[in-house]
Amino acid sequence: MHHRNGDTGWGGDEMQVEQSSNRIDPLPRYVKPDMSEPDYNIILGELQEYHRSLIGSSYYYIRKRDEVPVLCRIIHGGGKVFFHETVDHEANGITADDLEEAVVGDSDAFESKGYCNISAHIDSKLRVLFDAR
Repeated sequence: MHHRNGDTGWGGDEMQVEQSSNRIDPLPRYVKPDMSEPDYNIILGELQEYHRSLIGSSYYYIRKRDEVPVLCRIIHGGGKVFFHETVDHEANGITADDLEEAVVGDSDAFESKGYCNISAHIDSKLRVLFDAR
């Protein structure tokens, strides 16, 4: 290990060590979400009761982030593990207008504020892509 400025490494906190180029980066740390994050188990429970949410092997819903609707999905990871992710709606043939219309027309609103079900229009687009797989 090479120490900066010829430091022997015994100098305490001010020591800065250069890293070799073949080091392995540590895995990311996962933290428990604070109260600002929604209870994803509640969202999953609500989605399981809604007939249009399960498409292929994923549950789809819309989340409003800073007043912008975002398409999201929950993927079963095995056992009691579920992954929640944001979906690139444009890559799946869904427009921003489709998302806005779904939010405005959602009569079966989630108990969790800021979340809503997908519309019949979005449902049909996603089913064409994912139910046939």
